[in-house]
Amino acid sequence: MKFSDFIKEKMILIIGIILALISVEILLIAYHIGMLVRLYVAFIVIFVIVFAILIEFKRKKDYYNELIKNMEELKEKYLISEIIKTPNFIEGKILKAVLQDTGKSMLENVNYYKNIQEEYKEYIELWIHEVKIPIAASKLIIENNKNDITKSIDEELDKVENYTEQALFYARSNAVEKDYIITQTNLKEIVNGAILKNKTTLLNERISLELNDLEQIVYTDSKWTTFILNQIIQNSIKYAKDTDKKIEIYSKAKNDKVILYIKDNGIGIKKGEITRVFERGFTGDNGRIIGKKSTGIGLYLCKKLCNKLGLGIELNSEKDEGTEVRIVFPKNSYTNMK
Repeated sequence: MKFSDFIKEKMILIIGIILALISVEILLIAYHIGMLVRLYVAFIVIFVIVFAILIEFKRKKDYYNELIKNMEELKEKYLISEIIKTPNFIEGKILKAVLQDTGKSMLENVNYYKNIQEEYKEYIELWIHEVKIPIAASKLIIENNKNDITKSIDEELDKVENYTEQALFYARSNAVEKDYIITQTNLKEIVNGAILKNKTTLLNERISLELNDLEQIVYTDSKWTTFILNQIIQNSIKYAKDTDKKIEIYSKAKNDKVILYIKDNGIGIKKGEITRVFERGFTGDNGRIIGKKSTGIGLYLCKKLCNKLGLGIELNSEKDEGTEVRIVFPKNSYTNMK
């Protein structure tokens, strides 16, 4: 708050006081009051007015400076009305009352839409669980009636199942902390769980798997990590070359971390697109290839969930050479998750 701005705001009052003081001086001259008395009256009036203006300026400056400082330091700025003191001047009291009413209204509005979102999330989760029943039933029918047609239907059902699982994890991704349990887990079990989900497709696509050095202990939530690996393996399958298809999965232990590598020899990613693959909805050139349509959600979810779980995820790729994804597990994950 600048003093010059404050004075400009008080200019009408100052001009009014000056005019009133001039009128008083004229009146005193008309009654033949001595010069000393007139100067004394003028001095007293001016001193009182200047003193009052300075006191008011300091009081308001201190209050608004503190308000601005609190706003800059406060992360949830909508809570500013709850931490500022009640000022001792009328404009400040009105401002605080307005801020409190605004904050209350905003919180009510946020809670309203939060409840709507939560209801929608619960509905999506319920719908996904319900739709899994006919999928499982269909797979059972196919298992008992195997032929080329049912085999093709089974592959499509696997895709439907994968998309429903993706939708479920997407719905829960903003509240991972409510649904994870960090435990000491064998990395090989997590990898095997993800491979098992894609067993049929891997066999049908004749993709060879090479697994090495997976007997590592990591600290993570096996369910969420299996989903992350599942998304990466599905991408390797989707963007595999027509011949000599291969996926290599192995791990390396370093001083303070375990790194899981998932490498394929697929069609790879353009150099200019690598930095964007974790963006939501980004599909790139590969996602527009006929038969390989992409939603741009898989890797976005992987990155989001890794951040929530305290894991690192990195990706390197070369066009027509293949892609390598690295997932970094801190060895002391119990402390890192705090």
